[in-house]
Amino acid sequence: MARKSLIARERKRERIVAKYADLRKQLKEEGRWDELDKLPRNSAPIRLHNRCGITGRPKGYMRRFGICRVKFREMANEGKIPGVTKSSW
Repeated sequence: MARKSLIARERKRERIVAKYADLRKQLKEEGRWDELDKLPRNSAPIRLHNRCGITGRPKGYMRRFGICRVKFREMANEGKIPGVTKSSW
């Protein structure tokens, strides 16, 4: 499991991005780049990083399910993810 501080930092970034989204869009449309530079760095959506919703793991993230590959495999084997079955051929 990821450190709690990293998970908290990512959630804080998500809140800041949501807070400044409309203002960033407006400034970009008007071409006011100097004012855009004065906004907090963490208000840019490019600084967000996908993390597992359960463990906070940053790598092996599966967008479709919102969890990492490790937890996906555990949950799929236990039958907790509807519509997912183990393939065999």
